[in-house]
Amino acid sequence: MKLFLLIFLAIYGGMHLLVFWGFYPLLKGHSALPILTWIWMVGMIMTPVLVGFAERVGLETSARGLAWIGYSWMGVVFIAFSLFVLVGLWDLLFYFSSRLLPQLPNLSLHGAITATVVLFIVIAASFYGLYEANNLQIERVKVVSAKLPPGTPAIRIVQISDLHLGLIHREEALAPIVNQILELKPDVVAATGDIVDAQINHLEELVNLWQRINPPLGMFAVTGNHEYYAGLEQSLDFLQRSGFQVLRNRSVIAGEWLKVVGVDDPARGGLPDEDGALGESLGKFTLLLKHRPDFLETSMGKFDLQLSGHSHGGQIFPFNMLTRIKYPLLNGLYTLAENQYLYTSRGTGTWGPPMRIFSSPEITLFEVVPETLSD
Repeated sequence: MKLFLLIFLAIYGGMHLLVFWGFYPLLKGHSALPILTWIWMVGMIMTPVLVGFAERVGLETSARGLAWIGYSWMGVVFIAFSLFVLVGLWDLLFYFSSRLLPQLPNLSLHGAITATVVLFIVIAASFYGLYEANNLQIERVKVVSAKLPPGTPAIRIVQISDLHLGLIHREEALAPIVNQILELKPDVVAATGDIVDAQINHLEELVNLWQRINPPLGMFAVTGNHEYYAGLEQSLDFLQRSGFQVLRNRSVIAGEWLKVVGVDDPARGGLPDEDGALGESLGKFTLLLKHRPDFLETSMGKFDLQLSGHSHGGQIFPFNMLTRIKYPLLNGLYTLAENQYLYTSRGTGTWGPPMRIFSSPEITLFEVVPETLSD
């Protein structure tokens, strides 16, 4: 944990260093501004540590306030950093080119004009990111299956993922989500991990909100990495009291035509026994709940639809480009084989910065229908 913290602080501090370099042309004309900016930045770099400390000693209100300020600032820095990376790369290219061709005009972008343009972009993008993070979308996906006999009513499955309920997201975030789920009238609710966050407070209000949902075929959840960061026992207790049946490398039969399988996230240590959990299909439509959007070749043909999350669709552009390197199946529905699909949710909440840019949060409604109803 100490090593992770040191690595985080080094990377986050380096990002601040580049952002300070980018904005320095706007600061250098004032005697106090550079120093005051660095004092602020150092405070913001340490805020995640201070949030954890404040929570541990019982200063919950202070922890929440620091979390909102610190993680919102983190979003601002992410946006500014991504822009100044481009400026820095251009200036680096110009520096080496000017050594080879001294007659080149000054093509450096590092100056007050660029810094001012970046500042306006960062401010606009940050406000937009706060707006988009609350612009919950309902995604609708139809899946045709021959495993449902002709005339069988559609099975309505609602997926939620990556809510990260904790210090920042509480009743005010969960209540509209619950209302949307109730309006969709699902037969099944599937939660694909990271429902809680590392800074978790199992407030009874959240349990009561979840308990308003009572789909006829049940509510199922699997662990994500943050269930382990928050503490597995308290995370499982929260999910179970909220009405979820947590599937840990096992399967259940839900109704006449649906089999639901869930596997643990690898954050528990070691790979889960996915093959053992899947078992035999029994001729039923097999729904696999798995936090991370990857699949095993050995599982091919053993499930019909895998639901995953974790990637947040990148959450803040342009970080989706980096996320896609690790998780190519980043967002939406993918066909793995004939009649076998994987769907990656963008997530229903946010992690870290309470912002989203070009990756709006979602609740996903799947309608599994027999072939005769597919038209």
